[in-house]
Amino acid sequence: MDLPVAEWKSYLLQKWSLLPKSIQVTVSTAETLSDVFLHSSSLLQPEDEIFLKRLSQGYSVGKDSGAPLFYREEGNKTFQEKDYTVAAVLYSKMCLKDIIRAQTHGYPERLQPKIMLRKAECLMALGRLQEARQTISDLERNFTASPTLADFPSQSVQRNLHLLKMKAQDKENLTETFPVALAKTLEGVDLREENKQLSNASSSVGLCMDPLKGRYLVATREILPGEPLVKEDAFVSVLNPGELPPLHHSLESKWDTRVTNGDLYCHRCLKHTLATVPCDGCSYAKYCSQECLQQAWKLYHRIECPLGGLLLTLGVFCHIALRLTLLVGFQDVSKIRKLCDEFSNKDIPESSNWVKTLNSGLGEIEKNGKIVETPIPGCDVNGKYESNYQAVFNLLPHTENHSPEHKFLCALCVSALCRQLEAASFQPVTTGASSSQLKAAVAPELCPDMTVWGVVMLRHMLQLQCNAQAITTILHTGSKEGIVTGSRQVRLATGIFPVISLLNHSCSPNTSVSFVSTVATIRASQRIGKGQEILHCYGPHKSRIGVAERQQKLRSQYFFDCTCPACQTETRCMAARPRWEAFCCNSCRAPMQGDDVLSCGRRGCAESVRRDHLTSRLQDLRQQVGMAQKLLSDGKLEPAIQQLSWCQHDAGSFLSAEHAVLGEIEDGLAQACAALGDWQKSATHLQNSLRVVEARHGPSSVEMGHELFKLAQIFFNGFAVPEALSTIQKAEEVLSLHCGPWDDEIQELQKMKSCLLDLTPTPVGSSV
Repeated sequence: MDLPVAEWKSYLLQKWSLLPKSIQVTVSTAETLSDVFLHSSSLLQPEDEIFLKRLSQGYSVGKDSGAPLFYREEGNKTFQEKDYTVAAVLYSKMCLKDIIRAQTHGYPERLQPKIMLRKAECLMALGRLQEARQTISDLERNFTASPTLADFPSQSVQRNLHLLKMKAQDKENLTETFPVALAKTLEGVDLREENKQLSNASSSVGLCMDPLKGRYLVATREILPGEPLVKEDAFVSVLNPGELPPLHHSLESKWDTRVTNGDLYCHRCLKHTLATVPCDGCSYAKYCSQECLQQAWKLYHRIECPLGGLLLTLGVFCHIALRLTLLVGFQDVSKIRKLCDEFSNKDIPESSNWVKTLNSGLGEIEKNGKIVETPIPGCDVNGKYESNYQAVFNLLPHTENHSPEHKFLCALCVSALCRQLEAASFQPVTTGASSSQLKAAVAPELCPDMTVWGVVMLRHMLQLQCNAQAITTILHTGSKEGIVTGSRQVRLATGIFPVISLLNHSCSPNTSVSFVSTVATIRASQRIGKGQEILHCYGPHKSRIGVAERQQKLRSQYFFDCTCPACQTETRCMAARPRWEAFCCNSCRAPMQGDDVLSCGRRGCAESVRRDHLTSRLQDLRQQVGMAQKLLSDGKLEPAIQQLSWCQHDAGSFLSAEHAVLGEIEDGLAQACAALGDWQKSATHLQNSLRVVEARHGPSSVEMGHELFKLAQIFFNGFAVPEALSTIQKAEEVLSLHCGPWDDEIQELQKMKSCLLDLTPTPVGSSV
């Protein structure tokens, strides 16, 4: 949720539409961000703030003494249902400090050990050994620290605790397949040589400047597929809250049991964790460790903590804008004040001494046959582009391209936030934080004039539309009965990466991006020649979206018309549908061609049909496939297979053999057969699905890697050793182009290979 919640967004857009025309013109024609902010913020009225406050209160982020009892009961229910992930999350919401607060409301202290033991059992069942051991250690430490608890543990609790510790140790011994030395070696696999011009980049990457397309990156030598080019930690990131709970209007609905990103990932480093360490002051922020909690508190959360509901209402972009300003403000507020003073008359004051200093890095372009030096914004006095705030500030806000109503919306969001910050700076912190935190939670070093902060935050909020990077993770999926897991990419957070932001877009890029925690790695996905531009996909990819929709998305969000080779080729061949969207002749299976009326492309075949008729059939088929997938996810395997088999027969009568829907059907059949233990049939269906994936995404795509991983799982579980080893090798080769050695799927492939090689009989006469 990058922009504000729908209610606040609609409210502000309606407010804009009701403004007198003269005021709209004043805001629309404002020449600087300072003017936009000042004109817009003057229009924020008390009734607007009251409405926003009511919306913000709908997101329950404060501590509540009744919550532990509720989450204990819900956790017990899900534990009995063997839904260990949800149970572990619900138990994690019951941090001991919450329980202590609840004691005055009747929460029995004697239940604490049982709850923590059950939480440890959940983590063990999920294979989260480190977190299980941490929970056990916490329980033992609490027994020692609390006289009341020390007298409590019965023999059964002590016995269960001892057995759980032994089980954790046994599991750890079984799963410890990688020696520590090897782990350190692989961890050291990094970028080639230090780049003296560009931080966090390989020496094979160069920074250039063009008067038309701005800054961009090129290969300074030939780059091989899979080679890391950029490895950059996010300058700032904010966790995407996922599916927010509905705005509650009653006590019964204020506690939500759904598991979202905010429950599963550290709010600072984005590490996946089920044993979270909650903030003492709010119920929303959670961390993987005490260290992350303390770092977040020191850097920004002591200011954000009492504003949690407001920040969820205003959206991720506004939250990032605040966090950026806080991080820099704590280091040097005068820099922000000077920054605002410098661009108060012009958005980007090329004539100012400060910006001349920023732009002193030089690039080279060819003009009239001569090499001409040109300033590269964001570089320091030595001409180096660092991943720092200076680089962030020089990312373009595209002020002139944003619509007046969008600038008005962003300015009022920032203005409302500034007023809350200003009010908070004159009030004591009363969020329920511990005494040590309260001592640290003094008023931040805010500028006396909040307008300074407001203009800076507005600039950042506008920058984010074109420069924000989605931080993604691979979510493994499958049916309740399934042994074989699927995977899909999900958005985890939004971040700012100053170096990665230099990459231009292509709908058919020559790089791919992967994430570990908040660190992004750009790798070459194909051979890149010396002098060739290094390109990144901003989202609209040729294998997922048609050219017309891609162009529309890029124009509306990024303000440019894409002229990449993929767009040029598809524009010339608009009539031709890609194979994964094509219809086929019911009589001879040849491709159907045409616009409103489709005719068989094979000479001698007179078959024809209206496109809208086939489109309607396809829509109905998708609904049937969706119903089958629901049966599959519910573990109703036989009905799912029957439904999918019918869909397969129907699809074969009018869709091409490489149509995306046929691939979904074959994939579903593969999952169902695998859950029933019919590995041979499962492999056959998945190989059919692989042909569709290869036609759509290419043989070396990350999508192909994920499908090969699934096929390797099927061969492995079916004891088809030669086929499994061959598929594992192919999957590793493809995935290594896009992911690092510590990717979950690559590690699992290595474990499968090691197991299979141990099973392979040693030839007679060979030495062991």
